[in-house]
Amino acid sequence: MKIIGFVYNSRKTKDDSEWEMVLKGDSCLLNGRKPFFLPEGATEIGATECLILRVSRLGKGIASRFADRYYDATAPGVDFTDLAALREAQEAGRPWTQAIAFDYSLAIGEWDDVRSDDVQSAQESLVLSPEEAIAEASKTMTIRQGDLIYIQRKQTPRLVQKEEVIRMETNGEEKLYCKIK
Repeated sequence: MKIIGFVYNSRKTKDDSEWEMVLKGDSCLLNGRKPFFLPEGATEIGATECLILRVSRLGKGIASRFADRYYDATAPGVDFTDLAALREAQEAGRPWTQAIAFDYSLAIGEWDDVRSDDVQSAQESLVLSPEEAIAEASKTMTIRQGDLIYIQRKQTPRLVQKEEVIRMETNGEEKLYCKIK
């Protein structure tokens, strides 16, 4: 299983886009209402809301007009980032892996049908639409059933504190609960 992310980058890239594509390992997933433990030595952990897509079929080079056929469910998520390590990596021109792909850095909520009204309206503030994200990801790699694609919102990560609780709702129902420890 691959976890492909489209993260907000206010600094903009050389092609003038506001997003970067990143990869995370499966040890990054935090689900089942489990707490998020602040990583040892991290001084600034930021949280950014995101939408997570569950890929339902195999594909490569998918046109965005057909991309809605390649995912069958969505879930709310929170992407945790070590902001100090991210700044350091960006300034040095190094990969962001250490800042974004640490264990349990992607909290995932309960899955919803892709046709949910709240899910459709939540897509407006994303760095890319789900269809654009699938098309972009499939340009460089084959996506497979079970892969996850997460798309951040266009927002600066907010700092999280110990004992804080993050909750997200869809259709008036709590879909994500994560306590910071």
